[in-house]
Amino acid sequence: MKVYFIGAGPGDPDLITVKGKKIIEEAGVIIYAGSLVNPAVLEGHRPEAKVYNSASMNLEEIVETMITGVREGQIVARVHTGDPSIYGAIREQMDELNKEGIPYEVIPGVSSFVAAAAALKMEYTLPSVSQTIILTRHEGRTPVPAGQDLAGLAQHKASLAIFLSVGMIEDVVKELKQGYREDTPVAVIQKASWPEQKIVKGTIKDIATKVNEAGITKTALILVGDFLGDEYELSKLYDKSFSHGYRSAKC
Repeated sequence: MKVYFIGAGPGDPDLITVKGKKIIEEAGVIIYAGSLVNPAVLEGHRPEAKVYNSASMNLEEIVETMITGVREGQIVARVHTGDPSIYGAIREQMDELNKEGIPYEVIPGVSSFVAAAAALKMEYTLPSVSQTIILTRHEGRTPVPAGQDLAGLAQHKASLAIFLSVGMIEDVVKELKQGYREDTPVAVIQKASWPEQKIVKGTIKDIATKVNEAGITKTALILVGDFLGDEYELSKLYDKSFSHGYRSAKC
């Protein structure tokens, strides 16, 4: 038996992986991030399974619950929102399991930044616009390492997905202005893929006002960049005059 760190996806229970869903259904112990994970993701679990909401637990309590479960012969499902490798704080949990010799596996999930692009029907990597995606956050109670502040990242003018920062939208905008034009498109997506999903569109100049008017203060992504606009070049991938290993050019 072992611990499975599961990416539960952005919210829609149908967006969890088949592998992750099977583990939840088989687990004897389930620990889920209740402040973010849609409870519907847990449907179908064994009636006798012990279910814990980690929102009210500290690291030691979470780790002890996982260790106890494995040592009692149970499959332990540690359910995180989105993909656990992005702001999931799983490294510290895995390091503690390593100390105790507890086996574990990580099952990836659909991140909210991917679900947000899907909700907007947009592509982050448009030819001639951006071939780079930056996932980041504004500095809050968790500091940002030197050189990784938004003002510095804005200089790249890449497609930007900002997590955990909508509650500081005015400060975010001030930083973004250090690199992006004021008319650069911005979209804020709250609870991407949930039934109550909310989308606010604007520019760096007016997005803070629009977000405040919409009452969005948490569980939202801020997407920034010209990939949200309408101008781009067509991809070489499907260009009839471009040949590659699977297709000859047609002139």
